[in-house]
Amino acid sequence: MTFMPFGTPSRRRFLAGAAALIAPGCAAIQQPEPPQLYVLRPDLSLAMGTPVNWGLAVATPDATASLDTARIALSRSPTTMDYFADAAWTDRVPLLVQRMLIQAFDGTGRIISVDRDTAGLETDYLLETEIREFQARYDTPDSAPLVLVGIQAKLVRMPQREIAAGTYANEQSQAAGNTIDGIVLAFNQAAGSAISKIVGWTLNQPGPA
Repeated sequence: MTFMPFGTPSRRRFLAGAAALIAPGCAAIQQPEPPQLYVLRPDLSLAMGTPVNWGLAVATPDATASLDTARIALSRSPTTMDYFADAAWTDRVPLLVQRMLIQAFDGTGRIISVDRDTAGLETDYLLETEIREFQARYDTPDSAPLVLVGIQAKLVRMPQREIAAGTYANEQSQAAGNTIDGIVLAFNQAAGSAISKIVGWTLNQPGPA
């Protein structure tokens, strides 16, 4: 019987053939490309007003599971919800809204202190919000969608945790075209208007008794 050394041409041809059979299987399990991230950065400029002498904590907004996500939501009928492929926000929508609210309050220069609601934080008021709409609505498949942003807000007197007042900011913005860049710009416009209304309304409330 003749033994063939490892380094012979026949042995090398066998190993090359085996590698060629394995390679297609490796290619089939490649990871998908991560989505393109889009930034929510609306214009949050507000009219000047009288400073308030109380502090505010901003709770993380509530949202349904379909909106408590970093994915960019769309709807094609009143009973369905979907998402844009290969596109996402930089964070979950409730955290983005909370951050925008705090930035807007800070930007007014009218409030003593504003921060996230955390355990042990002493404050005069707590702002609780619920995101009810944050999606692009299509009337026809190829049309430019209408962006809807709806946020319910309640101002809670602390430490009694009594509801002092409530409001609902419902804003819409027509996208200039059916492109993700145009739709994101419409989200910035609608979200900025809703946030600005809530901030202005909050700062016009009377101070705690």
